Parts: sequence; C-alpha cells; structure tokens
Amino acid sequence: MDLDVGLDLVGLPYDAEAEIAARAARLGYGRIWVGSVADPFQTCALRWAASRSAIPGGIGTAIGVVPVGTQTPVSLAASAAALTRLTSGRFVLGVGAGTAYEPAFRRTWGIEEVSSLALVRAYLQTIRGLLGGQSVTFHGSGIRYDGARLPTARGDTPLFLGAAGPEMTKLGGELADGIYLSWCTPDSVARARADIAAGAARAGRDPAEVTLAASARVCVDDDPDAARRALAAALVRYVTGWNGARPRAYRAAFTRMGYGPEIAEVDGLTERGAGQEELIEAFPERMLRGLGYFGPASGAAEAVRRQVAGADTAVVRVVPARPGADAIHAILEASRPVKEGTPQ
Repeated sequence: MDLDVGLDLVGLPYDAEAEIAARAARLGYGRIWVGSVADPFQTCALRWAASRSAIPGGIGTAIGVVPVGTQTPVSLAASAAALTRLTSGRFVLGVGAGTAYEPAFRRTWGIEEVSSLALVRAYLQTIRGLLGGQSVTFHGSGIRYDGARLPTARGDTPLFLGAAGPEMTKLGGELADGIYLSWCTPDSVARARADIAAGAARAGRDPAEVTLAASARVCVDDDPDAARRALAAALVRYVTGWNGARPRAYRAAFTRMGYGPEIAEVDGLTERGAGQEELIEAFPERMLRGLGYFGPASGAAEAVRRQVAGADTAVVRVVPARPGADAIHAILEASRPVKEGTPQ
C-alpha cells in the first residue's frame, strides 16, 4: 500500500509550509493531497517546488477534490495540464459532486443540471478528453463544447473522483483513473472495491486499472483529550453541515457505515440548541474512533493501516491538535511509511 499525506491549508507562513512539504518527502510519503481550499493548484505547485530540496524531482501532489460546477471543465483541465508539465507528471486531479445536489449551490454557481451523477459524468468525460489533447464536442448538463481542445495537454494526468456513495463510486469505476474516499472504514473500503468493479464492468474495463485511495484522519498529542477534541472539530461539520445545510451525501455515507445512531445523537444535541463547542465535547467516541485516530503517536501508524485496509493508497489526513508546525510534524513522523525490515 502506498502512503500519502493530506494537508489542507493550516494558516502557516510559506517557509513553515515549505519545511512541512520537504519533511513529508524525506519521510517517504508519495504525495501531498490538498482539498479545494483557496487555489489548490497553486498550493500543489508551491508544495512540489518546496519538496525538491528534499528529494530529486520533488514529491507528488494531488487535489482531492474540486467540486464540479465551481470551475469549467476547460479551466480544470488547463490548470491540471500545466501542473503535470511543471512537475513532470507528479500531479493528480480529483473532482467530485460537492453539494451540487443542493438547489442553493446550483443557483449560486449557475449549474443547470439537477442530477449530480449526470453533472459529474459530463465533467469526467470532457476533462478526460481535454487532458488527452482530444478535440471535445459535448452538449449536455449545461456544458456546450464544439471542438474544444487543449493542444498542450500531455495525456498523462490521472483523473480521480471523490465519491461518498455507491452510484458515484460505480461512475468512477467506469470513467475515472481512481476513486478517493474522504471518510472510510475497512468495510466501506471493501464495498467501494465492489462498486468500482461494477462500474468498470459497464465500460468493459479491468477494475485493477482504477486506483482506490482512502483517507484516515490522524491527530496525535500527549494529551488524548486535546487530540479527541481536534478530531471531533474536524468531523462535526460533516454531520451538522455548513451554512445551515446538512451534508446529505456524507450523512448517508456515515449511516451506511453504521453510524446512524451517532448521527441521531448529534442531531438531538443540535435541536436542543447545543453550540459548536458543546457538540465537540459531546461528539460520540465510537464514531470518532471508527473514522480516524486520536491519541499518542505510538498508535497512529497501525491505526491508519487498519482503517484503510484494502485500499491501494492510504492518505494520512493531518488534523493538528494545536496551532503551529510542531503538531503537523508530529503526525507526519508518527504515521510515516515504514521501510521493509525497519523496526516500528
């Protein structure tokens, strides 16, 4: 299993971020993933550039994922092609539905297509063609291209799909180079494998062609309660939502993972007027332990391997317990790849 690291923007100066990227490369991580925050393409370019001081050619970078509808397929493909050229093929583009199922999101971004699956299918088809340097003609789902082409595209940018549900995972098995799971359990990784195979069969593909990347949130600290609170703060919004809208796709995914009672418990607290800090303090521990790791550094690496067992790539999603770079470096060290024959 390959081991990558996921690091969203952490509000640190560039020099501190550069040292984090270099250290990740020195420790043997394959890529640094970033979510769709600020300009993720620039973030990937800066981290790759910083990592070249640590290893020849620099570390791989990946975006997982850009919500479809917020940018056009042409703009995503053009930025991805440029990063692929810059990094000599060390870049992965991930796209996903985001909250395109919400009418408010569609109104905000002028999205005509009401089906998230149809919209993502259109993006995968057009981006893949554009990245391959093909002439793309496509009419549908609010996209209208007649002979659109990126002549500088190299055709070797892996295209991943962030998926939370079975139908989206099947779509990725049909059209994408990889599937990215933002939250997972070992059972959900196994189900994703089956869904990838079902989607690949629709297209006559070998499912082994589709990489499965699964993430595990990790927070290490000598104070286990501080680590628990940090992980709860990272998870709670995926249950309660942002800006008043509950994230249906994630809530449904968590329910399929067996956390329906925990979601109901959090909903009950919310309905009784609990604020963010109260929700963090009271967040159900079974759900926290099932979806991530918090605690001493000594348990992190094994917890990651256990959570994403069956995936091709494990992405250690960094959840710092405290401000500053030290908490991030501690997670990188605790979860680092173990070379064959090296004691843990």
